[in-house]
This record gives sequence, structure tokens and C-alpha cells, in this order.
Amino acid sequence: MTMAMTEGTGTSIWRITIGSAILLVILAFLPQFVEPYQTVLLTYGLIMAIAALGFNLLLGYTGLLSFGHSAYFGSGAYLVAFIMRDLGAHSMELCIVGGMLGTLIIAALFGFVCVRHTRIFFGILTLALSQVLWSLAFKFFWVTGGTDGIRVPYANLTLFGGLVDFKGAGSFQRFIYAYYYYVLVLFALSTFIIWVIAHSPFGKALQAIRDNETRAQFVGISVRRYRWIAFMISGTFTGLAGILWVPLNGLTTPDILYWPFSGEIVFMSVLGGFRSFTGPIVGAVAFNYLKTYAIASTEYWQLLLGVVLVILVMALPAGIVGTTARLTAKLGRSTK
Repeated sequence: MTMAMTEGTGTSIWRITIGSAILLVILAFLPQFVEPYQTVLLTYGLIMAIAALGFNLLLGYTGLLSFGHSAYFGSGAYLVAFIMRDLGAHSMELCIVGGMLGTLIIAALFGFVCVRHTRIFFGILTLALSQVLWSLAFKFFWVTGGTDGIRVPYANLTLFGGLVDFKGAGSFQRFIYAYYYYVLVLFALSTFIIWVIAHSPFGKALQAIRDNETRAQFVGISVRRYRWIAFMISGTFTGLAGILWVPLNGLTTPDILYWPFSGEIVFMSVLGGFRSFTGPIVGAVAFNYLKTYAIASTEYWQLLLGVVLVILVMALPAGIVGTTARLTAKLGRSTK
């Protein structure tokens, strides 16, 4: 039985590896066959997928629903703006390191307070702390630019230690394609790291805490410490998404720290299926396209988007990935 389980696990890992490799090859060649606008949309989708994956480490694996992950996304974006504006740095790698370290510190401080509570108390605390950051960004306009925000011009950026810059003619188109592949590499790396964390003994301990906190304590798991570490990892990866988002957007404002943005991150995971690893990825990309085309279709895009999302959630209660897996399993049983 042990040998059969080992062979099954090995086969499953091989399938995941092959499937991931095929998907990455498709994503690598996709910009050659679509227009630049679609490449930009897909870049946004991959960035938001990193945020959703980071968030789902808390919701899907630890069982903690955060309403304040905009705090870490916005922190990453603002830290990049500060590094470029105040330190005069242009290296994207330096911005990533500085932004992730800063976001990690913020997530550690907020998490230390929040993980002392669970359920609705945890959610309200995360929401309240994120609103503190939003208020600071809104009020301290001489530092943050207030509602005008801070510009982060792509032309000042360099990638891969200065090997790639965006000066001269055709810089915007070169930036779109170069930045897409830059984000794709970081997306693949982030997905791999989070997958390893989720399937490691640490990730299994998080799932034990999610399923039954009391039993997890009885077997010797330090519940609060594990939740705190998960909170820091989750916040840091969401911050990485904010770091990657701001050069593409060109501007950071307090809106990305406001609570509706946290709601969008939550909904991405729910839409794709937070009980599966790939659900947040699919949900983030799908939500990004739905929102973009809703805005382009009507001035009442919030109403249209809300109706579409409500229908999707009611029709697909397990999310896109969860429902697809169930239908595939049913079809497989019916054909036998």
C-alpha cells in the first residue's frame, strides 16, 4: 500500500510538473499572437494572481479570512514609489528587495496583533489596520501625494541589474513585452515557492489548524506562532504583487489601500476556488478580465460586474476550479 501511495504521489507530481511546463510555454509565446493591450491585461492578471495566492495561504490553508490585504499590496506599491522618488533608485530588483522587506515588517507587526483572534474578530482587526494605513496615505499628502498619488514612470526603471532599460524611441512597447516576461518569471517563481510551502510539513500544520485548532494544539503545534508566520508570508507575497503592479500602472494612490480593494482580493480567491491551489490564479485572471470589460461596456459597470459575479458564485459554489474538478470526476465515473 505504501509503495502504491508513493507511486501515486510521484505520478501526480509529474503531471503537475508537465502541466505547469506546458502552461508556461503557452504563456511565453502568447504575446507573439495577441495585441499589446491583451499582453498588458494578462500582465495585470498574473500580478493579481500572485496577490491571490499569497492571500489564499491564509484563507484556504490556515482558515483565516482577512479583509485587510490591501494594506500589504498598497505598502509594496508605495514603498517602490518612495524608493524611486526619495532614494533615486531605478533598479527594479532593488525596489523588490526593499519593498518586500518593508512589507514583511508591516505584516509582522499587524499579524502579531491579529493572530491573537480568529473568525470575525480577526477579519475586523485586519480591516481596521488596513484602514489606518489608508488614512495615513490620505492625510499625509506632503509625503504620499494624497489623492494625487505618486507617479512611478516606467521610463526610469531598469530590469535585470541595468541590462534592460526603456530609454529612446518605442520605449513603451519594449516595456510592455519586457515587463510581461519579467512578471511571468516572478509569477512562476512565486507559485513554486507557495506550492512548496503549502505542501511542506509547515503547510500541513496550517491545514491541521484550519481543520481543528484544538487537536492541532494537542499534537504540539504552536497555533499562534504558525498563524503569525503564515500571516507574514501571505502579506509579503501580496506586497510583491503591489511592487510589480505599480510600474505597470504608473501611479499609486490611496485607493489601493482602501477596503474595497481587499474585497477584490478576497473575491478572486472565492471566484477561482479557495480550496484548491490553482483556484486563486484562475480567479485572479478571470476577475481582472471581467472588471476590465465591465468598465469598458457601461458607466454602470459596478452594477454589471456585481450581477455577473453573484451569478457566477451561485452557479459555481466551489469556484471555477472546484466546479470543473467535480464535473470532470463525474464524467470520469460515468464513462467507466
